[in-house]
Amino acid sequence: MLNWAVTFLVIALIAAVLGFTGIAGAAIGIAKILFYVFLILFLVSLVSHLVRGRGAS
Repeated sequence: MLNWAVTFLVIALIAAVLGFTGIAGAAIGIAKILFYVFLILFLVSLVSHLVRGRGAS
């Protein structure tokens, strides 16, 4: 998911350099949303790993 966020960020930067402000704004909005979703999923995964701990193997 982080790859998608970086991809949309690069698209937004290229579009901004070329003057396509509408596309750049939309792409940066998508990149922000994907980044926050990735961050939330990472934190949930981290907390669940810490709560479960190691199993008795």
